[in-house]
Formats: sequence, C-alpha cells, structure tokens
Amino acid sequence: MLVYFLIIVPVLALSFMAFSYWQERAYRRKPFYRLSDVGWQRHVPPPDAELLHSVALLGDIGAVATDGTDPVMRMVQHWQQQAGEKGTMVFLGDNIYPIGLPEVGNRHRDTAEARLNTLLQSIKSYPGQGIFLGGNHDWLKGREGGHEQLLRQERYVLEHLQQPNSYLPPNGCPGPSCLQLAEGLLLVVINTQWFVQRGFKPLGSKYGCPYSDIEEFFLSLNKLLKRNTHQRVLIVGHHPLYSNALHGGKFTIKQHLFPLTALHKRFLIPLPIFGSVYPFYRKMFGAYEDMSHRKYKKMRKRLLRIFHKFDNLIYVGGHDHNLQHFEVQGNHYIVSGSGSKLAFVKKGGRATFAVEALGYFVINYYSNGQVWMECRITSDTSETGLLVFRKRV
Repeated sequence: MLVYFLIIVPVLALSFMAFSYWQERAYRRKPFYRLSDVGWQRHVPPPDAELLHSVALLGDIGAVATDGTDPVMRMVQHWQQQAGEKGTMVFLGDNIYPIGLPEVGNRHRDTAEARLNTLLQSIKSYPGQGIFLGGNHDWLKGREGGHEQLLRQERYVLEHLQQPNSYLPPNGCPGPSCLQLAEGLLLVVINTQWFVQRGFKPLGSKYGCPYSDIEEFFLSLNKLLKRNTHQRVLIVGHHPLYSNALHGGKFTIKQHLFPLTALHKRFLIPLPIFGSVYPFYRKMFGAYEDMSHRKYKKMRKRLLRIFHKFDNLIYVGGHDHNLQHFEVQGNHYIVSGSGSKLAFVKKGGRATFAVEALGYFVINYYSNGQVWMECRITSDTSETGLLVFRKRV
C-alpha cells in the first residue's frame, strides 16, 4: 500500500504541475479580460467631447534603452504628439535600475545618469509636464542610505528640468502632494516607499516635511479627498494596492520547480516540493517589497480604509512589471509597471484586465467630465504600439 502511495502521489503532483504549466504557457503574453469587458472595443469616448488632459503613467522604466531605440519611449513620443501641452508624464518610481542615482565614481553612475538623461530629454522636448516619484530601487533598493540616494536623484531632476513640481513629494517626505491638472481633475502623489523603507526616513520640519507624526499624513490625505469629492482624483504611488503578480504573492509553476531562477534565470536546478518554500514565504510573510510584508500590509490597509470612503478615485502604481486593472467598491486600481521589464501576471481573480507586455496606461479626461483609461503595449510592427484595453472609469 505504501508503494502505491509513494508512486501515485508524485504522479498526481507532477501531472497537476504539468497541466498548470501548460495553462500558463497558453495565456502568458495574451491579454486577460473579465467577461463583462470582453467587448471593450465597442466602447469609445463621445466624438464631440474635447480632450482636456491626458496622463501617461510610466512605471519601472529604469532599464530604458539610451540609444533612441527604446520601444516604450517611442510609443510615448506618439502619445506626446496626440496630447500636446495638455499632457502630463508621470514616472511611477524605479526610474533608474539597479540602485537609483549613485554618487559620482560609483560603477553604476554612468549607466544611471545616461538612463535618467534619456527620461529627462523626453520631457525637455515636450510642451507638457513631467513628474517623477521614487520607488524602492531609487531608494537604494530600500536599504540604509536610501534617503541620500533619493535626494541625489531629486536634485538632479530639479536642476535639469527647472520645474518646481517635477519631483514629488519633495525631500523624500510621505506626501500627499497635489497638483490640479485641469478643472475637475486633481493629481495626488504619495511616497509609498517611505512606509516600507528600512533605515532613516524623513519626517518633520527639519527635513522639509509638513508634519512630525505620520498619523497626520493619513489625516491630511483623508481631508484632501473629502474636500475634492466634486472632482475626479488620480492618486499615484510606486506600490500597487491590488496585484495578481509577484508582489501580490502570485508565482508560476516554473518558479515553484526552479526557485533558484529568482537569483539568475540560468539557475535551472529542479527542486520540486522544496522549491515551493520560497514562493510560500513570499506569499505569506513577504520581503520588504511584498504586499504580505507587515509594513506593506499596514500601509495598504490604512490607505484602503480611506479610499473606500470615496467613489471618485483612480489609484495607479507600478512595482510589478506588468499591466493590470481592478475595480473595487466603485474605485479603480491600476498597475502600470512594465515600462522596461516584464514579469508574470496571473489571470482572473479580482482583476478586470491583465497582460504581461511592455507598455503603460493612459488616463484621458474629457470636457463632458468623463474619464477614460487606455492600455497601450509595444508592437514589433508599429512604433505607435497597440491599444489592448479601453474603459470608462
């Protein structure tokens, strides 16, 4: 009996993994749509509505090509031509891989500076505006000394753009910072990395922050949203609040079987069963950048508790290297983190849309008060990219 058990159980487990792997292979890189959104192409903004403002949401673009061949930045050029001066480019953090902008003499400095200059040039040549916010990589991957690393990047951006609101929130403070993009459309920027950062985090007037107790941040955010229920509010931060990807605890079968690929993609050493320990840990306890980590979990809980009081919000983050949309309690939550890297995203769950592809989301605000979301991905056949999802939000 024991022999049959030792044979049947591994065979069933391997069969399940093989089937799951086949399913993942079948839908990876293909867009997923909630059933009610399958016919999204039939829905378009009213032709007589004037575009008042357009926001391009570019997440995790820190590995951008610096020789002019970057496919996402070529798509952005097309968006710039369409939006003109009525556009805002928002870089959602992880603007420079791997560790932000280090000091002069560091072995990563030349590459980092070239990548940041590429992003800055895309703003300088554009009549609209550009806004940066910091992600975990910009904060030295969340390690000690991250604040100094972030300030170095902020100073560099402000010096080269000469625009007062080009890096928000200022000084590495938690925020919230707000900017009126158009009549009826407000942008709110939150420094989500502050809440999960290890080591020093600025707070208080000594560091240019408006308050010395983090509880005042949540009170300020709640008051800000309460004062602006008459208009649409676009909130941006680096970390997503909903995700069907790595930082939300979702892993591929390959990652369960070959866990060492987390260190390097060539470490294809099969470790069945034992290999599931790492994904289980990330899902249940989490690294500092995961939703399951206690700091991230606490931040997410506090933010959602506030957001669920309102129904005029759109929250956009990056962090996970894919494109996702969720609709929860009347608000919309977007992941726009595939500006330069790609990672697996699981279909279904609470997501209305998901795709593993390079690209970004655009939020368009029209004269009739309507707000439409678009998802654009790169294409081998067109520099303007492909529109793969559109929805009124």
